[in-house]
Amino acid sequence: MMTDRFARALGWTSLALGAAQLVAPRAVTRLCGVDDAPRPTAVARLVGGRELLHAALLLGAKNPAKWAWTRVAGDAMDLSVLGRAAANRTGARRTRVLAALGAVAGLTALDAVCARGGTAKAKSPLQVRASITINKPREEAYRFWHELENLPTFMIHLDSVRTIDQRRSRWKAKGPIVDLEWEAEIIDERAGNLIAWRSVPGTGIATAGLVSFTDGPGGRGTVVDVSLEYGAPGHRRLAAAVARLLGEHPEQQVRDDLRRFKQVMETGEVMRSEGSPEGHRARRQLHQRPAQPVGGRA
Repeated sequence: MMTDRFARALGWTSLALGAAQLVAPRAVTRLCGVDDAPRPTAVARLVGGRELLHAALLLGAKNPAKWAWTRVAGDAMDLSVLGRAAANRTGARRTRVLAALGAVAGLTALDAVCARGGTAKAKSPLQVRASITINKPREEAYRFWHELENLPTFMIHLDSVRTIDQRRSRWKAKGPIVDLEWEAEIIDERAGNLIAWRSVPGTGIATAGLVSFTDGPGGRGTVVDVSLEYGAPGHRRLAAAVARLLGEHPEQQVRDDLRRFKQVMETGEVMRSEGSPEGHRARRQLHQRPAQPVGGRA
């Protein structure tokens, strides 16, 4: 989050620099000591346009930090040009070029820090979280989830979960291209409160999860909180792709799974409608169709 805010601040910096070079190119080139170069205003406007492109990427992107590398590349160009300009000038003009060179070097350092932060973020595991309140006692909700073979009744991406022993299980999911299978193990459990699991290394995809159960406000119902993690460090984009193979966008997927869990716990099945008429198993909802009005006015 802080890295993205940093990137957006750099985006505003690019916007200001770009606007200045487009609106007042002569003043900018004079301030930088390069107003004696060939066609200085045209070059300043080109650099200004580039800065506005940086601004658009950094201010408009959902994950702006990864675009900070575009500013680093632009900084390298500017440092090269200003370095040659400083070598070819003397007196007050050379002083102004060196001042501009120092300012660009400072911005380059900031851009590099932000870009590295964006790269580190891209290499971290993909994490999603969601919660829901269901109108059932905590122990009952815990017992249902603890029977892992129940999970496909509300997790749309799962085809089956087969228990191997008290801690290990075999999971199978049907993706749009290939089927996925892996083994998972329970790494922590506290009766009535928490279950944590992770995939066994080398048995398929890398994933982990934790579900906690707490009493709802005033002791009414149960708050179910789920955290999921996809992929290992260095493969965030691949992890996101794997997560999408398992169903919807990961964040929406876990929210929808919890909504179906609530339906199963409170009514005994996933609710049917004109939009989702297929069976009680969650995966069959992949065949849902747009809802149509029932009856109509004469």
